[in-house]
Amino acid sequence: MLPDSSSSTNKVTDYDTATAFLGQWGRFQQKIFFLTSLCVIPNGFLTVAFVFLAATPAHRCLLPAHLNLSAAWRNSSVPLEEEDGGAGPVPSRCSRYKLDYLLNYSDRGLLPGLDVNLSDVPTEGCLDGWEYDRSDYSSTIVTEWNMVCDDSWKKPLTSSFFYFGVLIGSFLSGQISDRYGRKRALFIAIALQAITAFILVFSPNWTTFCILYLIVGLEQISIYVVAFVLGTELLARRTRAIFSTAGTCIFFAVGYMILPLFAFYIRDWRMFFFSITMPGSLRMILWWFIPESPRWLLSQGRIEEAKAIITNAAKMNNVEPPAVIFSHLQVRAYCVSVTKFKLNTLTIGYFALSLNTGNLSGNAYFNCFLSAAVEIPAYVLSWALFRWCSRRLSVSSSLLTGGAFLLLTQLVPAHLFSLSTTFEMTGKFAVSTSFAVVYAYTAELYPTVLRNTAVGSCSMAARIGSIIAPYFVYLSKQIKATSLILLTCVSKCLLSVCCCFTCSAASQNEDKSEDRRAYNICDLFRFPNIRWISITLWLIW
Repeated sequence: MLPDSSSSTNKVTDYDTATAFLGQWGRFQQKIFFLTSLCVIPNGFLTVAFVFLAATPAHRCLLPAHLNLSAAWRNSSVPLEEEDGGAGPVPSRCSRYKLDYLLNYSDRGLLPGLDVNLSDVPTEGCLDGWEYDRSDYSSTIVTEWNMVCDDSWKKPLTSSFFYFGVLIGSFLSGQISDRYGRKRALFIAIALQAITAFILVFSPNWTTFCILYLIVGLEQISIYVVAFVLGTELLARRTRAIFSTAGTCIFFAVGYMILPLFAFYIRDWRMFFFSITMPGSLRMILWWFIPESPRWLLSQGRIEEAKAIITNAAKMNNVEPPAVIFSHLQVRAYCVSVTKFKLNTLTIGYFALSLNTGNLSGNAYFNCFLSAAVEIPAYVLSWALFRWCSRRLSVSSSLLTGGAFLLLTQLVPAHLFSLSTTFEMTGKFAVSTSFAVVYAYTAELYPTVLRNTAVGSCSMAARIGSIIAPYFVYLSKQIKATSLILLTCVSKCLLSVCCCFTCSAASQNEDKSEDRRAYNICDLFRFPNIRWISITLWLIW
């Protein structure tokens, strides 16, 4: 049974019309734009902090200090192995010659390579641990818990724990925010993240770290999604388009750009993590400056509270509010009974490229900064595409560009590091552009009472990609170029899926987004958007 939708389809239009007297860019809108965007700067710290938290410096098997070995045998205690790329033999990171043999040769005064053929000496694993190069990092979680060699699988798994927390938080934050309010959900997440991060700094072992890191990821995405939705609902239509594409994304990229600066000056992972998370607790001050979403208050029937916020906004903008701002017809509840899920496999490309910066040639800190810097123009471009181009053209063109440059990266000779990095960063630029457009497009599709849950649910589906992404990076170390080739294939799949888009204009999406119809689960597949989601699910699996 479908209730009459003649008034429901005008819900957003009615709200925008009722609040049009506020203008598009007054003091109130400026305050909301910058304060809600400010909330996501620390997210830029945490999202890619794993590049430095789990950096793997050069290492070799540790020799006990008490061993009575000559200097010659100490220097030759590790066998040489061929490195990928034909750079010549390098000391093994995971094996050494058996110490019993070395002690025997040393006591007899034999010299390695002259009196003893080293290829005939048996080897063993690093039974006494590893010694690490401390020139770049004094401590990382890899060096503290020896996540190398046979335990190297722990590194991508640790990152996946964080993104699994992001997956859970994407869904829970939407449910909590839609039920208890945007503002309350946002600041509870900020407070809990500060507490969890402080406890994580004192993690005694890898298992404890993973559990707390998962919780940090849960809180991190909750802050981003709720701040994104809150700003979207508080701003006028034209300002909302800028905020949802260039606004939050640029502030996120600013945090991302600052991250390598923290890492450069703070080389111990515990102090580094503390320094990038504790400043985020200062966001609690914004509780007294960011109001609740009037749209959410109206959906809950709290008309007077919504009126009070709009009246204060009018006073801040120096305009006179009308005697009646909202009518009773404009606050009817919705009967939507389903949340759409969108699996955004863009996250595979975005996070794999971001996490791979530590493996690029050159300075890791500069590479991370460069990876963040290319996002600034990407988000500006995403706003322009979102404003003047169709969604289909915006996403498909950026993905095609990204896939092409990632594929070209494989054709660059190994010694042309700068050209290879340039192509990879161009691919990152294109993927970031598409990422911002799809995220903003998602927020257009849903009504107020479900917007946070819907955006969170689609973000949750996208986290499958971010959970997988660390293994793309890990695989690229085992099989050269595999990671970027796979990323290219994902981009091509997404490009083909984009052809299934049916809605191009923002106005079309906004009109459809407030439909109050109640659908059952079997009715879903009659709609093109649901078919698009289904095809995407099939492709990713």
